Amino acid sequence: MRRKIPSSASLQAFEAAARHGNFARAAQELSLTEGAISRQIARLESLLNCKLFDRIGTRVKLNSIGTHYARNVRETLERLDRDTQYIKGMPEGSKSLEIAALPTLSSRWLIPRLGSFTSQHPDITLNIAARTDPFILTGSGFDAAVHFEHPAWAGMHIQFLFRENLLPVCHPGLLTGKDVSLQLNSLPRIHRRQNPQAWEHYAQENEIVLDNPAQGVRYDLHEMAIAAALAGHGVALVPQMYIEKELSSGALVAPWPQSVTLSKNFCLVKPAERGVNETALQAFEQWLGDEIREHNIA
Repeated sequence: MRRKIPSSASLQAFEAAARHGNFARAAQELSLTEGAISRQIARLESLLNCKLFDRIGTRVKLNSIGTHYARNVRETLERLDRDTQYIKGMPEGSKSLEIAALPTLSSRWLIPRLGSFTSQHPDITLNIAARTDPFILTGSGFDAAVHFEHPAWAGMHIQFLFRENLLPVCHPGLLTGKDVSLQLNSLPRIHRRQNPQAWEHYAQENEIVLDNPAQGVRYDLHEMAIAAALAGHGVALVPQMYIEKELSSGALVAPWPQSVTLSKNFCLVKPAERGVNETALQAFEQWLGDEIREHNIA
């Protein structure tokens, strides 16, 4: 059955008029006449069988329905524009993958290694988007996700990648010559907002006295906690795999033991059914496994 959807001209005219709150300015932006804008919006309202603007004399103002619709139309047009520009930029015969991944995992581990993937598979364009929380993969537009295990992935194909353990690190300038195990109690602590009890669990696991484990600043991402530790703001519990370079250079030090219980399993999440990009996804999965084995983080 043929879909009854608005024309792109009507949607663009409506979005511009809604954004400007004025038909004349919308017409100027789109190089149309004000009458043309008015006719396009009238066609749209006729199709929807409802009014999107309140007319007050010669003035127009979005009503509640129009406000809601304008937000969705704007998102749709922006997505269409992004997709169009992306397709225009793809070399002929190339393949692409859309991968969702955790922000810090992407910036500190995955992206720095993509040079080897590109050299092995120059015909595959790998696009990565940050997703902090698990989501429903089906219908999301992603071919796969590199994420931690979670019930939200039920029904998907899950391939275990590695186990992430947390390690306390800080700027070397924070440490004195005294017993570093005792210093941990006096140093400022840096928390991740999503894991507020991490320091309490770490202290119990390692039989370390922390007078107030919950005290300290809170950040959303490991990337932010690492930046705070590098700036000398305190001690952060972060995955060791993200800070190997800083530990090697001495920019960060880790005189305390790694946690055994504060950990997450990371996995490659794929749709249960084979997709159109299955060959490219298999190449990415193979490369990802090789990188993990080569760097001994599994």
